Amino acid sequence: MLHNNELLRYARHLGFGELYFKIDYTTQLYAIVAIHSTQLGPALGGCRCIEYASMDLAVYDALRLSRGMSYKAAIANLPLGGGKTVLMRPKQIVDRDSYFRTLGRFINDLHGRYIIAMDSGVSSRDMDSIALETPYVVTTSKYRGNPGPYTALGVLYGIEAAVKFTLHRDSLRGLHVAIQGVGQVGYHLAKKLHARGARLTVSDKDPKRVEQCVEKFGATAVNLDHMYAVECDVFSPCALGAVLNDQSIQQLKARIVAGAANNQLAEPQHAKQLHSKGILYVPDYVINAGGLIYAYTEYRDRIDKKLVKQHIRMIYNTLLELFQRASDTNTLPHIVADKMAEARLNANTC
Repeated sequence: MLHNNELLRYARHLGFGELYFKIDYTTQLYAIVAIHSTQLGPALGGCRCIEYASMDLAVYDALRLSRGMSYKAAIANLPLGGGKTVLMRPKQIVDRDSYFRTLGRFINDLHGRYIIAMDSGVSSRDMDSIALETPYVVTTSKYRGNPGPYTALGVLYGIEAAVKFTLHRDSLRGLHVAIQGVGQVGYHLAKKLHARGARLTVSDKDPKRVEQCVEKFGATAVNLDHMYAVECDVFSPCALGAVLNDQSIQQLKARIVAGAANNQLAEPQHAKQLHSKGILYVPDYVINAGGLIYAYTEYRDRIDKKLVKQHIRMIYNTLLELFQRASDTNTLPHIVADKMAEARLNANTC
């Protein structure tokens, strides 16, 4: 893992940007806001509230996630930059409202350069607390602001594109999809895949979530430790990132990896390992852009669900183009995705 000066060098390598820290001893708020770019517009990105073993790990997470948001907005053709908030969650948040209102004041001090949204460990009620202190917030309860179903819709279209390109199939009926993590996004993805006739295997650290998918969608439950070895057509990581590593890739028996989690590759070289096993890796920030597309329309206060879904539908065509470019140039898909995003970012500087 990176430390101290290495983190700064890593930030420079990613093309940052701005990095802000806020510590409030009264509420035990330890917050990091990473703004990768505001080249296309204000940075928009989620707030992740989870336990971290160290500040270095939290900063590293914020940097990677923020850069991914910039590229996600660019390739989805949104007038946004990329940013991320990472909170080092204490063992217990004594006063949750005060905790997030303090964060809201911190966000407000950035004067609109960054717009905060909901992510892991945060609820729409928390976003409501933030909204009491700043207008630069989305996914509040005003619009029942849960981006999860929209992220899931984009992942569904991404899976359809990958299946079309790799398996030459127009239908998901009978397809076997293994979903790792059936929370806010994974559950809605399971629901949509079930409606398409797909066969599901699911795992999650919360047994109740797994039981729900088994009862409602006829899914097969698998222990988290055995998930990677499931023989399936599509492995769909929908929990936290860095799950594709030396050990997990060795176990994979899927033709496609396509899921909602951010930063699925533990290291860039793991994309090569997937390719060498004949597994198509669908770049995470392309396939999971549905939630960002929704969040942008909420920020503009112009939610039209039909138009939002039409925009998300474009993920299908973007990925087919990306896969074809990768095949034609013998280039890994995530590298092609980066080039497509960077072309738009660079075009804006001309």
